[in-house]
Amino acid sequence: MQFAIKAWLAATLAPFTDEAFYWLESRHPAWGYSDLPPLTAWLIRGGEAVAGHGVIGMRWPFLVLGAALPWIVVRFAREAFDPRIGWQAGLLCLVLPLAGTLGVLAVPDVPLTAAIMLAVLALLRAAAKDRLRDWLLLGGSLALAWTTHYRAAMPMLVGLLFVLGAPRGRALWRRPGLWLAMAVAAMGLVPMAISNWHQHGAGLAFQLVDRNPWRFHAGALVQPLEQALACTPLLYAMLLWAGGCAWRRREEGAPWDVIAFVSIGFLALYFLLGLFADDVRFRAHWPLPGYLPLLAALPALVAAKTGTLARRWLGGAVFVAVLGQGLGLAWLGMAATPGGATRLADLKAFPYAFVGWREAAARVGPLRHEGVLVADNFALAAELAFFLGDRQPVYSLDSPLNVKHGRAPQLALWHLDEAGLRAAHAGQAMLLAVEETAQSERERFTWLGTICRRIDAPRAVARVSLYDGRKRVALYLGTVPLDMPASVAATPVERGACPIWLAAHAADSPR
Repeated sequence: MQFAIKAWLAATLAPFTDEAFYWLESRHPAWGYSDLPPLTAWLIRGGEAVAGHGVIGMRWPFLVLGAALPWIVVRFAREAFDPRIGWQAGLLCLVLPLAGTLGVLAVPDVPLTAAIMLAVLALLRAAAKDRLRDWLLLGGSLALAWTTHYRAAMPMLVGLLFVLGAPRGRALWRRPGLWLAMAVAAMGLVPMAISNWHQHGAGLAFQLVDRNPWRFHAGALVQPLEQALACTPLLYAMLLWAGGCAWRRREEGAPWDVIAFVSIGFLALYFLLGLFADDVRFRAHWPLPGYLPLLAALPALVAAKTGTLARRWLGGAVFVAVLGQGLGLAWLGMAATPGGATRLADLKAFPYAFVGWREAAARVGPLRHEGVLVADNFALAAELAFFLGDRQPVYSLDSPLNVKHGRAPQLALWHLDEAGLRAAHAGQAMLLAVEETAQSERERFTWLGTICRRIDAPRAVARVSLYDGRKRVALYLGTVPLDMPASVAATPVERGACPIWLAAHAADSPR
């Protein structure tokens, strides 16, 4: 039932902004990109090669990986405890909202989480049996994680804590298998190294510098509350209890030492990282790999209790988690339909990133032969390219959003930025799509005031305004300018003479 719902969502829900750009990356095969290593784009490319272009073609590999995750948890729990605990852990994985909804979207967290959990299973086996195949599985899983996301550094750090802090872990230093596993894992760094070499370190700069302030922000102290909402409060509390029990029993050896160091390591390190790192983008999913081993420990600990209280608490936690996951899937289901998105807008839960793209592309389609197609930011450019089937390149203006999300270097490498636009099409007709609502009200008008420098003689030809103006895209015909526009903000006189700024301001005024 759950898989059927997820499959329907994967086949129905419009791609959100990051997904569309990952799809655009898949159209340009490479060793890596300015925002991510290559595996996400490779999976999308392979998915469409099998199932054709479209949301299900893009998402089905991630749907399969998301469905495989509970089975990996089952296998881990069987190895750690017994078959009964294994099935219970798998069921808990299905109801944990962060894990149960995984796979609906084509995002890097799906292969990253699966790879990390495979690595944890391999570590549990290798520490106990020292078999070659387990060391190879450990190294191969970590290599896959490195080809997926820069956050693959976290399982490496957590593994280091285990081999430094646990008696069984320290014994692994003398085993050749550990060094073989690290050598195999290092192979996953090759694509990242090549892409950063080609892009002069753009990926590392974005992930380590540009997106993270690296200064303490007190607002991040609410992370436990965010995690309680993401996991549902009762299940979150029980997982923390299981983590504490595992930590106290870590000296007993297998499997408590692996569970303790992996789970507490992930949760604690991500909490500390969150106090200083990116505080703008969504990150509640980051600690998910830390909860998965605890899904095995929790039923084992509850089974060891002689009374019924712990079982009642666990039953209540499962019930609340099912409700929480149901709400999450219902939100996505409503976002997949215009009527549902309207109701969400009324409830102040508007799914902005998922809606409006089809309607915008439908208005662009009949006009796309009027001139070279340009969007005012990377997200709109990627969405239009997706819905138009990549039949013509879609350029992007040099929006601040391109820099904020680490996509500006990639667009420049593809020659799909303003410099590439002028180099190939200066003086030619252009059709410009402007997403007026892409930024906050304070930021959007600063940007919109400069757009008239980026298109000569703009003339409004169409407008898409949806959900009481919450999503607006305006289309203009004009000419690609010959000169580079000034990067400074437009003056009041320039804004007052710019029809693009005036139209957006007028559309905002009644609200």
